[in-house]
Amino acid sequence: MEKITLQTPNLTARNIDKIAELFPNCITETKDENGTLKKAVNFDVLKQMLSEDVIEGNEAYEFTWVGKKAATVEAFKSINKTLRPCPEESVDWDNTQNLYIEGDNLDVLKLLQESYLKKVKMIYIDPPYNTGNDFIYKDDYQMTEEKWKDESDEYDDEGNRLVTNSRNNGRFHSDWCSMIYSRLLLARGLLTDDGVIFISIDDREFDSLKKICDEVFGNDNFIANIIIENDSRVRPYDSLSITHEYVLYYRKSDKFESNLLQNPNKKYQYKDNDGGFDLYELRNRNSDFNIGNRPNLYYPFWVNPDSCDENGLYELSLEPHDNWIKFYPQESQGIKTVWRWGKEKSLENLNKVIFGKRASGGWQVVKKYRENYYSLSSVWKGSEFSSDRGTLDFKNLFNNKRVFSFPKPINLIKQELLLTCGSDALVLDFFSGSATTAHAVMQLNAEDGGNRRFIMVQIPEVCDEKSEAYKAGYKTICDIGKERIRRAGAKIKESMAQDDSLFSSNAPRLDTGFRVFKVADSNMNDVERVPRELTQKILPAFAENIKAERTGLDLLFGCALDWGLSLSMPYSSEQVDGYTVHMYTEGDTIDLMACFDEKIPQSVFKFIAKRKPNRVVFRDSSFKDSPSKINAETLIKTLSPETEIKVI
Repeated sequence: MEKITLQTPNLTARNIDKIAELFPNCITETKDENGTLKKAVNFDVLKQMLSEDVIEGNEAYEFTWVGKKAATVEAFKSINKTLRPCPEESVDWDNTQNLYIEGDNLDVLKLLQESYLKKVKMIYIDPPYNTGNDFIYKDDYQMTEEKWKDESDEYDDEGNRLVTNSRNNGRFHSDWCSMIYSRLLLARGLLTDDGVIFISIDDREFDSLKKICDEVFGNDNFIANIIIENDSRVRPYDSLSITHEYVLYYRKSDKFESNLLQNPNKKYQYKDNDGGFDLYELRNRNSDFNIGNRPNLYYPFWVNPDSCDENGLYELSLEPHDNWIKFYPQESQGIKTVWRWGKEKSLENLNKVIFGKRASGGWQVVKKYRENYYSLSSVWKGSEFSSDRGTLDFKNLFNNKRVFSFPKPINLIKQELLLTCGSDALVLDFFSGSATTAHAVMQLNAEDGGNRRFIMVQIPEVCDEKSEAYKAGYKTICDIGKERIRRAGAKIKESMAQDDSLFSSNAPRLDTGFRVFKVADSNMNDVERVPRELTQKILPAFAENIKAERTGLDLLFGCALDWGLSLSMPYSSEQVDGYTVHMYTEGDTIDLMACFDEKIPQSVFKFIAKRKPNRVVFRDSSFKDSPSKINAETLIKTLSPETEIKVI
């Protein structure tokens, strides 16, 4: 049986293996801190392999800062941590598909890499704005963890790293850049190939964040800088009142296609009143773009004259057909104009164009996909996006008490969801704060019957004892976020019961629950020692490799993370001859079965084997002795040859 590691994957080693497949001559060896040889990349050779010219000097176009290289290393460094389940703080634990995770989001992003790789459709984050007095996540970029803990008092009782990034800090901007850079590197891996990310930011770090996102996601994947008018009031205390902030909007790759928002009050007719198709025409009306300088955009559509339907629309093709009409973009003042799309794009989107007769006479090729839809402006303004609206959304849930400052408005997140997500999508917010994103997901699901799920991640930042939040009984930001989700879910369901006209008929299946997990040290005791450290006296302390306070549920979800299983999957526990057997399953397939009791009898092993799970896991002490371990493995492999067996 193999030992299960219960450790986040070493992403650096994985990347080195990928490079080795392409450029084996760039791989060398180096020694780790224990003197053990390991693979490494010769970057000078790699750079030369990727260039047709001789590489000399260090000049390059790049954005850098003090600590950038260390932040990259920090992002891909493995950790010995886990997520402990907390059913007692959760809502509808057995049925919900939503998650609320407490802990440093850098740790959480690492822990989610196996289970949620390429699973997240949309990420929204509202990171700290680096105002000079706000907390940021203080990552260990220059010291060992032990040294940092010895020299810093910025760790809270849970071991979370928070520090006020004051302006008199010489690394004021660098620390913030390092903090966000490492997290975005990890977040990108969680996005689906057609996934997107939205990041709220203000003027102070906008320029830095834009450059970082260009590097992490690629400048070609920049979609927009959305300007949010969050306060329409002109304040009297200064000559210029800043009433806006930004949302940077990136896609992961060109596989993403934005949704067009439907306007139920706008009815499209191909024969409009003024006799033209100015808003929808595929022809480029700017005669500066013509056959002379854009010959690739000048080609014919073929029209089937016998295909006119009841709306006066005709069948189109880009291939010649007998008896079909060849149709080029019409001339403008004697100049042959061109289409907006190249022939390849038109071919890919042929189902999105129509051909019809204009009211004023003549014919036109029109982009059909705008029917009853509209494009958003890159400036989002109005009371629904204001900071006052966000505060009101929140206070309405908390008896008019302001226990959280400057929460984002629900409609901001809803608009992002409508723009990018279908009805079945996973949404992640790893600076979740008051959990506006979770509220928005539930609200939109209620309105359109969607099945979007959320993962909220928040460090349990302690509330000031003088704050209204602390006086109201909320010790940490996480306490506020969880309570908001509870109250928002209850209010949405109450509103549905009172007036269902505003909600989808599918909304009764609305999921307003969430499973709570908390970042913790590994479930395993630290028993790894080099031979010179082992003595007869300390051996008894290593007899048990699992921490005494860890439960079977802790171990089950630790194994699920290690095997890359979703944390929201259904599971059950069953008593077999007095021993607890856990089953982690979705549908007809049992993904994982586990029993963490000691000295398990053969009857339990037989019960598990007959269920034919994909995977099964035990602890070392589950076996009475070595022969029992061998017999158990033989029994399982005989009854279920495909089952993977591991021990912790």
